[in-house]
Amino acid sequence: MVNKHKIPRTMSTQHPDNVSLPFFSEYPVLKGDDEVREAYYAYSHLGCDEQMWDYEGKDVDVYVVKKLLSRHSQFFQSNVLGEDIFLTFRIPNPSVEKSEAKVMLEVLESIPRSYDYAKLFYSREVIPVFEVILPMTSSSREINRVYYYYTNFVVGKAKMKFFPGDITISEWTGEFKPDRINVIPLFEDRPFVLNCHEITREFLEDKQIAHQRVFLAKSDLAMNYGAFSSDVYLKKALFNLRTLEEETGVMIMPIVGFGSPPFRGNLRPENAGEIAEKWRSVFTFTIQSAFKYDWPEKDVVRGIERIRKVRPELRKAEDVDEEEMRLADRLAENYRRAIPRVADIVNALSAHVPRRRARKLHVGLFGYSRDVNGFVLPRAIPFCCALYSLGIPPEFLGLKGLREKEVELLLENYESELEFASRFFIREVCEKLGLEKVYAFPEELGIDGDRIGDNKAKRNEKQEYKEIVKELYDAFRRNRVGMLTEKLLQAARMRGFLG
Repeated sequence: MVNKHKIPRTMSTQHPDNVSLPFFSEYPVLKGDDEVREAYYAYSHLGCDEQMWDYEGKDVDVYVVKKLLSRHSQFFQSNVLGEDIFLTFRIPNPSVEKSEAKVMLEVLESIPRSYDYAKLFYSREVIPVFEVILPMTSSSREINRVYYYYTNFVVGKAKMKFFPGDITISEWTGEFKPDRINVIPLFEDRPFVLNCHEITREFLEDKQIAHQRVFLAKSDLAMNYGAFSSDVYLKKALFNLRTLEEETGVMIMPIVGFGSPPFRGNLRPENAGEIAEKWRSVFTFTIQSAFKYDWPEKDVVRGIERIRKVRPELRKAEDVDEEEMRLADRLAENYRRAIPRVADIVNALSAHVPRRRARKLHVGLFGYSRDVNGFVLPRAIPFCCALYSLGIPPEFLGLKGLREKEVELLLENYESELEFASRFFIREVCEKLGLEKVYAFPEELGIDGDRIGDNKAKRNEKQEYKEIVKELYDAFRRNRVGMLTEKLLQAARMRGFLG
């Protein structure tokens, strides 16, 4: 079992939330060799120590290890892939993504091939890829299926003979390594996020494992239950994982997928150190595309260094009290009831959000129509982009009508996030859209984005943003579709993220 290695602190991902295009991109939509270049750039220039290679819902280069080692040989001779820096595959989940099920088999089969490339390159045994991420995990059986498929069928066939009296497969094709892989469950919906410790416990029962990484989604939780509630559920899950570690003695090392807007995690180069401190029990933070490409490179590097300087400690995870959980559940219900009021607007406007990755349709948890009164929404990034660009950030959706004590509890845990989102809240547009019954205005919560004292919150910038939003709203209302994408981009540039 591959276990003895350092745990990456920052994981570069392929989330399509960037406004600006990276300098190495040949096209607005990143794909193919551009993503190979991106992995090298994240390692060599930005200082990320892990790259997620995403096979879920997109066409992906299966020869990424060979291309990285051959094209950037000097860098990888000094920075060993699989020992100093890491490449982690996210695979489709066959239990959910039926049309992509066999892609998972192809990915697992590619791992020994990548080992062969690395062995030739380094002239010694090096395992460049030994972990995979399983999205939408809902049971230990799903994790075990991936784990045992690799062990019993990918590696297990090595000792099989072609026919009686003949040689084994490994004698013909060479050895199959690594012998085992680590499977990282990715939990995305509330029931499984809050039960992630028990699902992980069941997976660990029959194995000798020194540490286990567990991935918790932020965007999917927020899409399903709202911004504040998703934060509370993450906090509870991290505490539950701490309990699992204490009870089993297995080191649990959480990964959390944080994006740029507060709705998706609130992680940007400007506040990376503060977020790392707030979420000190998180071992690995995702560095998504807006973080990488919508800020000057020096700020990105500095932000990643700030994360690295904060020592992760799962024992710092604190439990969520009953009052906070009750508020989270109440606000989640308010948010879900409010979704029908914005669904048509979001679906219409999100069609004009420019694509940044060559992705197929994602079978997201919110995509199941039974979840919220039959309303289907786009992915979290275009969802955020549509609402932010209309001046109605989703952080305020479902917060209407809170009592004074509830507002106090909300601000105690989520004030800085709401302050940031309030910079882009345009009351006039909210009222024109008739959404004042489901949106809380920032001033109703005691928040005024105009008073926040950094450059992005100056009144002249707020006024400029307001003008862009009003122009976008007018174009949207008059169905002037030719203007929408450019106005969406103008607003996104001012925010520093697409969605």
